[in-house]
Amino acid sequence: MAASGPQPGTGREAEDSFFAGNRHMAAGDVEAAAACFREAIRLAPDFAEAHGNLGLLLDRAGQAEDAERHYRLSLAANPDLGEIHLDLGVLLTGRKRLDEAEAALRRALQLMPESAAAWSNLGVLQACRKQERDAELSHRAALAVDPGHRLARFNLAYQLLRQGRFEEGWRCLEARDWYRALEQRLPCPRWQGEDLAGKSLLIGFEAGHGDMIQFCRYADVLKTRGVARISLICHPPLVSLFATLAGADQVISFDEPLPEGEWDFWTPPLSIPFHCRTRLDSIPAALPYLAADPDRVRAWSAAMGDGPPASLRVGLVWKGNPRFENDADRSLPGLATLAPLGAIPGTRFFSLQKGAGEDEAASPPAGLVLVDLGSRIRDFADTAAIVTRLDLLISVDTAAAHLAGALGKPCWLLLPDYMTDWRWLDGREDSPWYPGVMRLFRQPRDGGWAPAVAAVAAALRKLAATPAA
Repeated sequence: MAASGPQPGTGREAEDSFFAGNRHMAAGDVEAAAACFREAIRLAPDFAEAHGNLGLLLDRAGQAEDAERHYRLSLAANPDLGEIHLDLGVLLTGRKRLDEAEAALRRALQLMPESAAAWSNLGVLQACRKQERDAELSHRAALAVDPGHRLARFNLAYQLLRQGRFEEGWRCLEARDWYRALEQRLPCPRWQGEDLAGKSLLIGFEAGHGDMIQFCRYADVLKTRGVARISLICHPPLVSLFATLAGADQVISFDEPLPEGEWDFWTPPLSIPFHCRTRLDSIPAALPYLAADPDRVRAWSAAMGDGPPASLRVGLVWKGNPRFENDADRSLPGLATLAPLGAIPGTRFFSLQKGAGEDEAASPPAGLVLVDLGSRIRDFADTAAIVTRLDLLISVDTAAAHLAGALGKPCWLLLPDYMTDWRWLDGREDSPWYPGVMRLFRQPRDGGWAPAVAAVAAALRKLAATPAA
């Protein structure tokens, strides 16, 4: 949150530079804004608001250390700037310095008790600490101050969904607006729960590949409720895979022009559970709901080879998309973290890793013999063909795990303790989204990955030694 005005007595030239910086910042000219704030600070070194706004620009640019320095210089000059305490608290939360972050956020609330943003960010911090009741109260305090505060409602949604409180959770999730760019392209109204019998529906795309794989199942649900025709927009690497999706009459890549045609309604995929009144005990989980192309299965079977008789075929995925907000926690530091698996007899390992970490498969840690398939995977239809030929996938929380579940193949999922994603719920070792095939291995509280990997290794050793395996 930017500071809007300086303290009295700052000096005319410094004030002029500050206000010019604010104008540039409002116009999106970050470089010019930063130059103006630096000039204001040169002219008035204790210009608290200029330090604060420069800190905000640096924060947004990912320059956390410099941003923190300017936030603290701002507060040293004027400790009563609630907005700067709030910005500092958000930055420190992101850096997991939670004690300092909480002190900053509580000071912000002392100065701005009616700040929905401060209450909401305190709730996020409390959720990071697993203080579930306090976090919920903070989010609700934010909404009491400002019922229209979208981020507070969105944050509350994640907390409620993680607890399995789906009725209110789905309703709060409607506060998200990350599909606005798509909505502007669409020629039909958004579905708000109207009767769809005999209608045509366009399901848009949102979020990541894993979200689309998880929620595309609702195409078949809506078809059974009478929708006459369903089109689905998705990420390009999902198009071939989603051609196997029951209920979808047409699959469109989001980087292509929309085809000619009219739809009665459109909907984001994550809104369908809300309108279908999905509850914890009514998740549509008939598996599999996706399939692999037989020609690709044959091609990848040849690439994987036969291997020793009776050996388990185990796929490995150890990193997700580095742009995901919690990727540093959900991804493993590297393939070496899985080195203990290499000592388990009766197993063959295959790398399905794409993108970040893919190159590690070429030189795995000593003892972990690994067939590198990831470098040859073109899209998720290839990944599906490989997973179909596996006995088990061991993965971090990324799209490959959702794909294994959607194919009805066993998947052991490694989950972080910090900011565990809502869809895996609290404290469970299974997933009602992928019943019978998904097994969850969670980090212990502040325990790192070693205990979780040790648990996977013990379970894999037992599985490999079971004749029925």
